[in-house]
Amino acid sequence: MASWPLGAWMDEEVKAAEGTSRQRRYWTTEEKRRIVELTLSSTLSVASLARQHGVNANQVFYWRKLYHAGQLGRDEGIGQARSVQLLPVSVDRDEPSEAEPEQSESATPGLTINIEIPGRALVSLEGALDAAIVRAVLESLRG
Repeated sequence: MASWPLGAWMDEEVKAAEGTSRQRRYWTTEEKRRIVELTLSSTLSVASLARQHGVNANQVFYWRKLYHAGQLGRDEGIGQARSVQLLPVSVDRDEPSEAEPEQSESATPGLTINIEIPGRALVSLEGALDAAIVRAVLESLRG
């Protein structure tokens, strides 16, 4: 068994390898939002876009979560206000009727609903619409 002189390890300095002393990078809200919007509009994967910008893909996914919650908005603190948006609604009736027959509360026959989110979706629902179906369609469009 080899014996080392007392304190032999204590006298040596420990140096970091070349290129390992990276400083922590702080991203502004504008930079985060720009990267997130690139991931949403690009056909490239989140991982490849993250590599291009020198950030971990998991970090970008977290920023996307914040973005969808409205916490990467132009004004800080508007996350709650941005989560609910009212859309314009118009109701058209082909023929006005004098007396409406009684209908069940869950289904309405002969009804047409057009839902348009510009640049994203156009959905037309026709016929006897169940409230649960309309709710499911609206919830799927939200995300």
